[in-house]
Amino acid sequence: MHETSKGERVLTDASRLITESLARAGADAFIGYPITPANLLYKYASERMPLMLAAPDEITTLQWMTGLAATGKLPVTATSFPGYALMIESINMAFMMELPMVIVLVQRLGPATGTATCGAQGDLSLLRGQISGGHSLPVLATCSFQDCWELPAEAVKTAIELRTPVVLLTSKEEVMTTKSFDLNSLKNIRKATRKYGDDASGKKHKPYQPAANLVPWFLPVNQQDQQVRLTASTHDQMGLLQHSTEEALDNTLRLEKKAKHSLDNFTFYEYHQEKNAENLVVSWGITAPSARVAVSELNHSGEKTSLLIPKTLLPTPQIYPDIIHRYQKVIIAEENLNNQLGDLLWGMQKPSNCRFAGSLGKMITPNQIIEEVRS
Repeated sequence: MHETSKGERVLTDASRLITESLARAGADAFIGYPITPANLLYKYASERMPLMLAAPDEITTLQWMTGLAATGKLPVTATSFPGYALMIESINMAFMMELPMVIVLVQRLGPATGTATCGAQGDLSLLRGQISGGHSLPVLATCSFQDCWELPAEAVKTAIELRTPVVLLTSKEEVMTTKSFDLNSLKNIRKATRKYGDDASGKKHKPYQPAANLVPWFLPVNQQDQQVRLTASTHDQMGLLQHSTEEALDNTLRLEKKAKHSLDNFTFYEYHQEKNAENLVVSWGITAPSARVAVSELNHSGEKTSLLIPKTLLPTPQIYPDIIHRYQKVIIAEENLNNQLGDLLWGMQKPSNCRFAGSLGKMITPNQIIEEVRS
């Protein structure tokens, strides 16, 4: 992306912003298999990343990413639901091996191959349950061009700091829409720093011995100083396969705690609090811009309404229900039929004051949200 003078605008799309952000933040390899609507990310990454490998399929994509991550690379890929479904076993493998990587998941209408050229917000429930055992991967969701610049860099940082795969959740309408945009409004991105080694210098390296933040120190397998074992099977701190020893089970328990322990470091959301408001609109991803317009119109007409836009979806920060419980009426707007964000927050027992604005195959309009608030 070229530099512009102050105030100069360019035509760009979010795919380019995401790719550039990932590269500047330290992602140094893109592995991919082209799939609509993530094709532009594949194209831009082939021009921008230091290393680009075209995989024959999505299963191979994640296997190659795992190998590269083991050598100290920070690999990324981009896909949509059909490709992601093929990746899940290998994502579980990378989660257990504690290898950093970023997966950009561009949502489209499903089930199955669905409609490749139609967007949706249907993959949140999938991401919630993708890891066997119910563990959470960090999942960040974009809702604006600014987010498509800032959150990919945060995804890289989080992947490195927690030694984990991270999912960046976006949508067809975001990554394939060209807009007039001022690049000078974007913040500078610093490359995420990586620490290699052990906190106990001179001692035998334990590849899964946790530091104070519950994350083990990382050593790449291609260094010559220490032996490194990486495994996706239940293991002890040395990486030796164990079945049900206390140390091995404690290691798996640590995987459950790791992301939650550092959740404050990657909790991102917008909360626009209207004084004395009784209504709250909650929305995420591609529906959030409609929610902004709806809330603005409601407040303009005297119907005081606040707005909450969660951007960190998994693990789910406690601040979201804390905010929601302050309001008498809550509208959750998302482009699916089954209120997946509501399920994430409350399960089957949704509060009686919560309503849902959803859709299938088309974006939610501000008027739909306004009608739910007024009904």
